[in-house]
Order: sequence, then C-alpha cells, then structure tokens
Amino acid sequence: QVQLVESGGGLVQAGGSLRLSCAASGSIFSINAMGWYRQAPGKQRELVVVITRGPRTNYADSVKGRFTISRDNAKNTVYLQMNSLKPEDTAVYYCKADVLSRGSGSYNDYWGQGTQVTVSS
Repeated sequence: QVQLVESGGGLVQAGGSLRLSCAASGSIFSINAMGWYRQAPGKQRELVVVITRGPRTNYADSVKGRFTISRDNAKNTVYLQMNSLKPEDTAVYYCKADVLSRGSGSYNDYWGQGTQVTVSS
C-alpha cells in the first residue's frame, strides 16, 4: 500500500505565504509525476501544478509566478511554496502521485487526504 500525507495548510492573510508538503510512503518502487490539485467549495477539483522526475513542471495560469513546486526524490516528497496568496486561492489542496508499487506492473495514482488553505482578505 501507498500513503500520501500532506501538511502545511492553514489560515493566512492575503499577500502571505504558506508551504505545503506531501510525503509518500509504503511499498514504493518508483514515483513518476507528483502534483498538487485544489478544490474550492462548490467547484470541481482543478490542477494547480505537476512536476515530473525530469523535472518538468506545468503550472495553472492562475498560480504562475506565485507558486513554486519542488520535489525531493530521495524522500518521496513534494513541496508547494505559495506566495502572494489571494482569497481565491482558498481551497482544500490535494497531493497526487503516480506510483509504481513494489510487485506491481503498472503505475497508479494515489491521493492524499487534503489540507485546507484559507486566505483572508
């Protein structure tokens, strides 16, 4: 089994910063892409940013220039540095990883439980 655990969410004023972390653990042989998604109340879950092992990154236009993703492959961990936060960034942030488990013949997506980010105006 594979588990993803996020941390670092919270309440911050507009213009502030937060750093999210997501650590993957369990029976992991390899991780391909890792990414962050978010879901605001009443809205669909949307991509924030994804990073490959390359690493190559793909950011949503709404966060370009404000958010930065990074990963530590040795620790199976991905980070999201969020600066210049806006009230519209308020959402539950989810981590996703594309994982090849030990003994498995294919990659599968795993999700974290989510962490709340609230930006006050």
